[in-house]
Amino acid sequence: MPEEFLPPERIGFVGLGNMGAPMARHLAAAGYQVVAADASPAALERFGSSVHCERARSLRELGRSCRLVITMLPDGAAVRQVLLGADAGADAVAASLAPGSVVLDMSSSEPVGTRALALQLADAAIALVDAPVSGGVKRAVEGTLAIMAGGDEAAIARCRPLLAKLGEVFVSGPSGSGHAVKALNNYLSAVALAATAEAMLAGERFGMAPAVMLEILNHSTGRNSATEQKYPAFVLPRTFNSGFALALMAKDLRIALGLAESVGAPRVLLSECSALWDLAEQRLGSSADNTEIVKYLEKSQVSSADG
Repeated sequence: MPEEFLPPERIGFVGLGNMGAPMARHLAAAGYQVVAADASPAALERFGSSVHCERARSLRELGRSCRLVITMLPDGAAVRQVLLGADAGADAVAASLAPGSVVLDMSSSEPVGTRALALQLADAAIALVDAPVSGGVKRAVEGTLAIMAGGDEAAIARCRPLLAKLGEVFVSGPSGSGHAVKALNNYLSAVALAATAEAMLAGERFGMAPAVMLEILNHSTGRNSATEQKYPAFVLPRTFNSGFALALMAKDLRIALGLAESVGAPRVLLSECSALWDLAEQRLGSSADNTEIVKYLEKSQVSSADG
């Protein structure tokens, strides 16, 4: 079996946003030689000014100089663009990757598209591992993310030492399975937040103190990630700055809904939840934080009561 990716391996890292930057920082701190790239010159400058790394002059050069490339991008379309480009002459990673290389897509991408991309890369003897993460910016900074890895087991094994610097690895199954379980996880996270917001609004309007409600819920069967983390950290202080965009949550819900439809799974709650987040995105805008779904529900409740 090919050797594991160990320091001081050169690693291409494309996507230095809220999640990607702290992840790439951990890898550089662990001794990996990070070759960084981002569509935003400002993001690349912020990262490069605080982390010892090499700034890629082009995506093609990044692919030529690395055997492992990590993508941490908004969606599967962006990943495909970075890897393959819009046309044959485009600046893209895969054209210059050597056979035997690995692409580690840690974005939240559409699982059916991931399988198709994996097959296309396999024709060039390049392995694609889908390894999306859960835990948000806080756990990205801490290096304690949950990592859901799908794809070829040998390729995943080569990446394990590196992934261990970012969090705990769970092998989900064949290609696309990591992206599938990530979307389903975010569905559960989204529905928990929306349901918690509805319950909290009802309790508050009945005259209960929000902090008291949370204390009770977190010692009862209704506790969930929203009651334990999002409400105390971002909603009650009214900061709404978890670092994960509402638009990205809405996108993940659409991925989960498409997955459920494709396999004929029940999706009554999923359909309603996805529609809710789509409406909130339209009202609040793509730059809103995902915890601002609470603001949308607050206004919706007031409108309903007034009507």
